[in-house]
Amino acid sequence: MTLNPHEMCFGLNTELDRESVSCFFQLLGRKELAETLATRLSSEEIEAFVHFTTGLLKKNMTEDEYHELFLCEKSPH
Repeated sequence: MTLNPHEMCFGLNTELDRESVSCFFQLLGRKELAETLATRLSSEEIEAFVHFTTGLLKKNMTEDEYHELFLCEKSPH
């Protein structure tokens, strides 16, 4: 992480927004947080989160990037 989680800040400028959202994504990816949150989300919240997230991935990544960076496949389709 480039930023300390306590340094995250949004809305001041694009560069800081990008550093902050990168830190935010990394925090979301922690196993303990993911497992805890997953047990507390409703089916509707899970569906909305997956729909929103996959939409962002499709919009901002190539298919190869999706397979390599998100699915961690060494050899994309």
